[in-house]
Amino acid sequence: MTKRILIDNISSKWMLVCLSFFLLLPLAIGTGLVLKSEDLLTGHTLSSLIFSADWSPSEDKFGFWPFILSSLWVTIIALIISMPLCLLAAIYLSQFAPKWLLEFMRPVIDILAGIPSVVYGVWGVLVIVPLVGDTIAPFFNNESLGYSILAGALVLAVMSIPYILNMLLEVFRQVPVELGEASLSLGATKWETIKHVFIRKGATGILSAYGLGFSKALGETIAVMMVIGNVVQEPASVFDAGYPLPALIANNYGEMMSIPSYDSALMFGSLLLFVIILAINILFRYLIYKSEEK
Repeated sequence: MTKRILIDNISSKWMLVCLSFFLLLPLAIGTGLVLKSEDLLTGHTLSSLIFSADWSPSEDKFGFWPFILSSLWVTIIALIISMPLCLLAAIYLSQFAPKWLLEFMRPVIDILAGIPSVVYGVWGVLVIVPLVGDTIAPFFNNESLGYSILAGALVLAVMSIPYILNMLLEVFRQVPVELGEASLSLGATKWETIKHVFIRKGATGILSAYGLGFSKALGETIAVMMVIGNVVQEPASVFDAGYPLPALIANNYGEMMSIPSYDSALMFGSLLLFVIILAINILFRYLIYKSEEK
């Protein structure tokens, strides 16, 4: 008995240590980024760093607004494209498609999720960039070289689909079949059952999938960097080039370190990205909480 109690105590303490590690990890990351950004923060006001569009490291001007704006533009547009597609695909595969099709699609989705982002980037350069520059932009009476917010959003939407779709399929799989059968037995149509039973019952899971998809998309670097243009400007339309925060950090870290505060500025860019993702997760947690209340 004593041996069993000892093993239980060791196991519970070990699990507590692991849990504490995961809880403290975001705090450690945030603290490290703040400390590394301290040189920049001591010489500039927070408002001038966030809301200024003047970016000239050699003149000690670090305005992050164009990078923040580009990140939000490309991520929001990508999710506007991918979220309804994923939801409709998940509904079809889980409620209408034959079982063999669902079993066939699961490994296909996993393969899409496992493709390296640089491969998506090459595909974007070869297919999406010419499509935007030669077809989509002229259709809307715009001129574009193709390297634009829209090109980045389309590539990012394709990259986000397997992650979101996988989570949505799991959400609908967790809804008890008996609820749908009860709804149908009361005279509801198939679509009414999906809308009022499956979507409503899985609302929290759907929000969670969208929240995780948003966070994942916001941090994507290589593929978006290859097709978005990487021009420091405030994009006025989806056909303008942009420069998201992850691309700024990936392109410049390790270079131009002789410029004062440049290293600290890139760390501050990482801190901004960390805070934005944290705020998005808090927002989605709040929406999930309100959804559970209903």
